[in-house]
Amino acid sequence: MPFTDRTQAGQRLAEELAGLRDEDVVVLGLPRGGVPVAFEVAVALDAPLDVIVVRKLGVPYQPELAMGAVGEGDARVVDDQVVSRAQVTAEELAGAEATERAELDRRVHRIRRQHPLVPLAGRTALVVDDGVATGSTARTACLIARDRGAARVVVAVPVGAAPALEALQEVADDVVYVESPRAFRAVGEWYADFRQVDDEQVMALLERATHAARPAEPPSVDPPPPRDEDVEIRAGALMLNGHLTVPQDPVGLVVFAHGSGSSRHSPRNRRVAQVLNEAGLGTLIFDLLTAREEWERPMVFDIRRMAGRLVDATWWLRTTQGWDDFPIGYFGASTGAAAALRAAAQLGHDISAVVSRGGRPDLAADWLHEVRAPTLLVVGGEDSCVLDLNRRAQRRLRCENDLAVVPGATHLFEEPGTLDRAAELARDWFLGHMPQSTATSQAVLHT
Repeated sequence: MPFTDRTQAGQRLAEELAGLRDEDVVVLGLPRGGVPVAFEVAVALDAPLDVIVVRKLGVPYQPELAMGAVGEGDARVVDDQVVSRAQVTAEELAGAEATERAELDRRVHRIRRQHPLVPLAGRTALVVDDGVATGSTARTACLIARDRGAARVVVAVPVGAAPALEALQEVADDVVYVESPRAFRAVGEWYADFRQVDDEQVMALLERATHAARPAEPPSVDPPPPRDEDVEIRAGALMLNGHLTVPQDPVGLVVFAHGSGSSRHSPRNRRVAQVLNEAGLGTLIFDLLTAREEWERPMVFDIRRMAGRLVDATWWLRTTQGWDDFPIGYFGASTGAAAALRAAAQLGHDISAVVSRGGRPDLAADWLHEVRAPTLLVVGGEDSCVLDLNRRAQRRLRCENDLAVVPGATHLFEEPGTLDRAAELARDWFLGHMPQSTATSQAVLHT
């Protein structure tokens, strides 16, 4: 038996990876079994530890046999040969994907509330699992790492089937392993102790790795410089267009999530942004959907996808635009409000406040009780249907919240003075709930 347990396997694997110690590496464990192995590698390399959440798609009558995998973002890999040999129907494949997507979303939500994504752009992504049988999950993880901007992707496992290891070279720059036995049937056969790893163990190892990592350089508290320019935001494999405005000495920044039929060029969005900018708040208005997606009705109501892109935009601001030490809030309209609330639930206390204008929070009903950011629901007094939906949604919120009704306003707030009133309500909510960073406090003291 080559390995006593995952800890010992990780230590042996780390010996094979010693040459990466001088690279800018992020170790990415595949939950749940790959995380104890990845933890040992991260400690040995003195590198940050994160996870890439991937779920195997098992053949319906033989679930241990992988016919593909789905992962964070919208990553998806299907092994057509397995599907064909197992005679899996399109309906069975779709059913398996729906089931695993639900579990994947649950797991991502739990992990990311306490452990934010570690940036991969320009770095070496080291994908680690406890073993490889078919390679579907590792292949999906490689695609995700590439989408997140990794300059180099390496797969490392203690043990793996030779055909799967060879196939992974198609998506990875390098594949490292300790053992590749000829007679390979299952990963667990090569461990004396292969008991299951639970979510609590994964979270504990991530927490331990955070404290064990080398001290980071203290973050700059200088406020981001003034800007007023078009930008491109990476969201998975896409580049989304947006407009970023940063006033002098900003108090915080508000990311807009608009619904269908609107865009970064919308006069309503720009008017609200102007009111926020004049109050010292930066704004990012960007297109959650591409021009083609706007015409596809299922995409317009794909709240999970839009929330994921909103999270990506938030981390783009945090990791590349100098907003890591400043408060960020969300302003959502129509279906964009549902995306904003779901993204806020996923990011927990990393989001300072949320405002929904004429929104559809009911489309994020399963996530409302998880929202931690203080939330204001702004609805037109003449928009009776949406007002009723907002009142029902408000009862699900457990965070600080309020419902503001703008008299005389219909759904689009087109009546004179109603949009300005909604913008003022949003401005006051953000200013009242965005904690001042050190830099912001210093700026205020000098004005």
